[in-house]
Amino acid sequence: MMTPYCISYENNNRRICTMKNEKTYELVLTALFTAIIVIMAFTPLGYIPLVVNNATIIHIPVILGALFLGPKKGAFLGFVFGLTSFINNTFKAATASAFVFSPVLAYNVVGVSGIFKSLYICFVPRILVGVVPYFIYLLIRRALKGEGQTGKIVVNLLASLILFISVRAFLIRLLPDTFSAIVCTIIGIAAGSVLMAVLTVSGNKKESANIALAYAGLAGAFTNTLFVMSGIFILYKEAYAQAVGVAGEAVLDVIMGVVTFNGIVEAVVAAIIVAGVGFALTRVKPVYEKPEHVAEARQAAARMQ
Repeated sequence: MMTPYCISYENNNRRICTMKNEKTYELVLTALFTAIIVIMAFTPLGYIPLVVNNATIIHIPVILGALFLGPKKGAFLGFVFGLTSFINNTFKAATASAFVFSPVLAYNVVGVSGIFKSLYICFVPRILVGVVPYFIYLLIRRALKGEGQTGKIVVNLLASLILFISVRAFLIRLLPDTFSAIVCTIIGIAAGSVLMAVLTVSGNKKESANIALAYAGLAGAFTNTLFVMSGIFILYKEAYAQAVGVAGEAVLDVIMGVVTFNGIVEAVVAAIIVAGVGFALTRVKPVYEKPEHVAEARQAAARMQ
């Protein structure tokens, strides 16, 4: 059945409605995001070179897919992301710790249990990347669109707190001998305060969509980092310690280093790109909003008011 959808052009106040097969449109968009994930996964395009190692941006098309196609297709794209990770780490095994993403290699390291452990780390966090950002977007969007000020204040405070923690942790990890913890804390507080002021002054309904998109990007990136790294710590602490050449009690420091360096870079980049690309895509197709999901988000946002 042919389902109409409308493309809005706010600049010239025109609204053009065309008849399109929505399922075909979504299939094409799903295929496009899938192709982007595969290209990014198997080429240097999916990675950001850092001082110590590379940060990934492959989760970004998964996040965008979740926002514009819904959580079900987002979960599928997350599965594709996990599958590319499995293939890369099984057949390339560029690092000694590649087994945490490969059930095949994990079997040789820790036995049968490694199959299930690596399946979890390889796929579950990536599938969640295709689900969590969608609901975070709806929640933040409804909170910012509400009439009350409490929800807006909570959202602005949360953004400022995230920036404070991120800036402080990033500086301490990047330049441990240059800045003391106190100086890093002061810089983090300053950055968070500036963001709070900017969000408070400039908050309106149009900008609230961009803020919600940025939150979705942050949520997707942190979902990937936190679930992967916590899975490694819980399931592979000793084996991972041997792989990276550190004592077992030092594994937490290594993991926190990845979270506070790679994780923060990935989250900031994801927030910027998802907000920018997402805003451009909304000129063609609105963010996917299933009525029951919107109702749940509205109720959650109302509790924040």
